[in-house]
Amino acid sequence: MKGFVIASALTLVGSCATTRYSTKIENIKNNIQLTDSATVMRFANTITANELKTHLIAYASNDFQGRKTGELGQKKAANFLKEYYQSQNIYSPIKDSLYYQEISKAFLPDNIKSTENVLAYIKGSEKPDEVVIISAHLDHLGIEDDQIFNGADDNGSGTTALMEMAQAFQLAALEGFMPKRSILFLHLTGEELGLYGSRYYIENPIFDLNKTMVDLNIDMIGRIDKKHEDNPNYLYVIGADRISKELHFISEKINDTYFHLDLDYTYNDDDDHNRYYYRSDHYKFAQENIPVIFYFNGEHDDYHQATDTPDKIEYDLLATRARLIFSTAWYLANKEHKLIHNEDI
Repeated sequence: MKGFVIASALTLVGSCATTRYSTKIENIKNNIQLTDSATVMRFANTITANELKTHLIAYASNDFQGRKTGELGQKKAANFLKEYYQSQNIYSPIKDSLYYQEISKAFLPDNIKSTENVLAYIKGSEKPDEVVIISAHLDHLGIEDDQIFNGADDNGSGTTALMEMAQAFQLAALEGFMPKRSILFLHLTGEELGLYGSRYYIENPIFDLNKTMVDLNIDMIGRIDKKHEDNPNYLYVIGADRISKELHFISEKINDTYFHLDLDYTYNDDDDHNRYYYRSDHYKFAQENIPVIFYFNGEHDDYHQATDTPDKIEYDLLATRARLIFSTAWYLANKEHKLIHNEDI
């Protein structure tokens, strides 16, 4: 009889604990309120397929020689980005004008020349020391066997999406809609070599990592994989719930309210044999317990081939995906409180 009483008590405690957790989850969901929808969508819609196409045709052209880390083409790509931010009057977080975070060859694998991350930002109006990072890697594979690997999707798509988002945030700022937190537009080098640019940033952060709210990382969002040929309005979302379920709920709320893409979580499975969660720059931030989302369209026949060219990009779809990420960043930059981490639920 005594054993029964103890077992019943344990069951009751477990049930109460479960209820409390469920209540907290529901409270988190219910607290996600989208109050400035018209304003967000007005600036999100300044991200256009035509502008993305113009940027991407230039960025993934033969002139950039496949953007291999440390080589002339990658240097041209970095300068292209720098000049773009200068033209938009979007400053660098490094003394306003130093857009490059230099990385010496000693940090890199053998036979790789010095390189640079490219950084620009919009300073937060209320919490400037806190930062929302939107990242994309700027490099690709270069030239192999006299073939130029232009990397239009990988990662010209993410790079140009980031450029357009930066312009949209700047247009909003010029009209008085300043983000409460700073937004860092972070173009990372050396990703194809093994996440060297993001590792360098983590070891030499421009913003305090303890005040870095989130990294929204974009790597290949301009194409359609075979799984979704009959349903192209999709995007793989990876990692959103691993550190902060609140981030996952925010992502879903914004998509359900504005965009209605099929957010595919296939590759977020812990048992995913592709291990995409560990294979792009967001992972270096996740290792520091910074919540992340990795946006991805999946692999296709042109992945890491010389045939990954701008003519194969789905520009309207790229624009929609970029607007989703922009709107998510807008919410995060302006929400009252920091993201709730899973360990605190």
